[in-house]
Amino acid sequence: MAFGRGAKMDGRRPSSPSSSLCTTTTVVVFVALCLVGAWMMTSSTVFPLEVSSSNKKSEPLDASSNKKPEVRDQRAAVDFGATEESPSGNAGGSSAKFEDTDNNDNVPDESHNNRDAPEEEKFTEDTMEKPVERTEEKEAPKEKDEVKDSFDDANGKSEVKNSKEGGETGRSGDEEGKDNETTTENDVDQFNGEKKEDQEGKSGDDAMQDATEQPQIEEKVEESGEKEQAAKANEVFPDAAQSELLKESNTENGSFSTQAAESKKEKEAQASSKSSGDGITYSWKLCNSSAVTDYIPCLDNEKAIKKLHSTKHYEHRERHCPDEPPTCLVPLPEGYKRPIEWPKSRDKVWYSNVPHTKLAEYKGHQNWVKVSGDHLLFPGGGTQFKNGALHYIDTIQQALPDIAWGKRSRVILDVGCGVASFGGYMFDRDVLTMSFAPKDEHEAQVQFALERGIPAISAVMGTKRLPYPSRVFDVIHCARCRVPWHIEGGKLLLELNRLLRPGGYFVWSATPVYQKLPEDVEIWNAMSSLTKSMCWKMVKKTKDTLNQVGMAIYQKPMDNNCYEKRSEDSPPLCKETDDADASWNITLQACIHKLPVGPSVRGSKWPEFWPQRLEKTPFWIDGSHVGVYGKPANEDFEADYAHWKRVVSKSYVNGMGIDWSKVRNVMDMRAVYGGCH
Repeated sequence: MAFGRGAKMDGRRPSSPSSSLCTTTTVVVFVALCLVGAWMMTSSTVFPLEVSSSNKKSEPLDASSNKKPEVRDQRAAVDFGATEESPSGNAGGSSAKFEDTDNNDNVPDESHNNRDAPEEEKFTEDTMEKPVERTEEKEAPKEKDEVKDSFDDANGKSEVKNSKEGGETGRSGDEEGKDNETTTENDVDQFNGEKKEDQEGKSGDDAMQDATEQPQIEEKVEESGEKEQAAKANEVFPDAAQSELLKESNTENGSFSTQAAESKKEKEAQASSKSSGDGITYSWKLCNSSAVTDYIPCLDNEKAIKKLHSTKHYEHRERHCPDEPPTCLVPLPEGYKRPIEWPKSRDKVWYSNVPHTKLAEYKGHQNWVKVSGDHLLFPGGGTQFKNGALHYIDTIQQALPDIAWGKRSRVILDVGCGVASFGGYMFDRDVLTMSFAPKDEHEAQVQFALERGIPAISAVMGTKRLPYPSRVFDVIHCARCRVPWHIEGGKLLLELNRLLRPGGYFVWSATPVYQKLPEDVEIWNAMSSLTKSMCWKMVKKTKDTLNQVGMAIYQKPMDNNCYEKRSEDSPPLCKETDDADASWNITLQACIHKLPVGPSVRGSKWPEFWPQRLEKTPFWIDGSHVGVYGKPANEDFEADYAHWKRVVSKSYVNGMGIDWSKVRNVMDMRAVYGGCH
């Protein structure tokens, strides 16, 4: 208790009026503090704690703020999560010290509960907060952002309220020590300087601790009863930061049987690194798969394939994508080199880039692919065109001039493409070919195609629709594609019917067309009956004398008249609710989709010939519909085409430093109207 300077303690000399007033004031203040202290003793027990500033997570103090550091009642059933408004106090003379590896930052203020502390340890709000602010600014922890989300919950807000109440109580204690402020200022500065040096030393040591260790709290309390109570409080009510860290550290490391599990772990590690405020760095792992360099997540999902009930319809060749996409890198083949540029790549590629030789062994005599030194050579042949694809392509044109490669027929689909030589040589006839083949015993057929610079995807005619909308291909081609078109009600051929434009052609080059073996005759008869029931008209059956093969060309009808006149409804028409444009993961049905009717419906008539098709707005895009960018659809299309024509000619072609004559395959991630192409 502080006395007035003029007061006498022996009582022999009467006090002056000012001394009496000072004494009275002091007594009143003392009694008030005793009452406050008694109330605090009966309501809760508060432990003065000192936390190393190296692990504090609270935000730096605002010098203009009047809020005191919060008081944490460890017996109260409240959340002990830190808030952004709860600064870490710099309490002197504390009997408990923490090595705060799990970032507890709730530190009580001693100024209103440590009643027995010496006078020189009681100091004002300003002299106490300033050194703390400097220390926290210098020692701001990297892990501060990890528990940022926990600051805004309801429990955190209640802690702010308690902090305010503690602040009001603390101000009463400050009034008592006001007279000693000048006499103890030097002692306070010296004390704070020592504390700052001590905290800076601790922060350097604490920074070396492994961030993945299980958080631990080490307390040193004078009374054993207080120590047990503090331990129980931390065990039962961990604060928000501690809870989050415990959750992360409980994840055990171990071997994983699937790539999906490894990818999930990698994502969590990246998210944790990002939230901790560290520099964004990525440590990618190589995919752990038996496919090694040929790993395709949706086709090599061994876990899903093992669960299949049947593989009769090539279900194991279809896509079975993992629930979570993998976050790993497919390793490069040993000795991988920069791919050979187009157009040379159509004829040869580096063997080290696609190191597979089985196709060369199986199909070398058919001029599919051959091994020559460091290269794989592609003579341009195929099972049905051993003497070259160009001769075969021109034979089709000669047999049916109306097919008009590069004019009427611009976009075609090649089923069971092999190494895609047919599509590769279609470029010479100004035709774009989308080729596909399964990933099967013939190894990397599609990888050969893509390495050569020919568009292709891995797919199979199985139980699902192909990933294309309806009525989009001018021609569909199958040369010994090994697809049983005639079985199960023609389900697979009806899928091609969905994809083919009304009036489009199906070119089928296979042994049943020109051989008379019993099996071939049986298949031919079945195909003839099926195509007739589908209203396909065989417009040409011819032979290629050079390659000694034959082909049949069918045309899809332009309207629904034939469907309505059929004597038998087999195959049946699809239901009205069956969306022909739906293509992703849709099970095949043995039915025929009716053709569109109306002058402004896509597919009701043949599009413009190429290249007019590129520039002219399609007939079915008119002003009655809203376009992608909000304008009437026809204006939208024209604006998009003009925009991309300008951008490609001025920026892409001449401004990017790329020799586009050597670039073949480009993936457009947002094609919209296709103006970029």
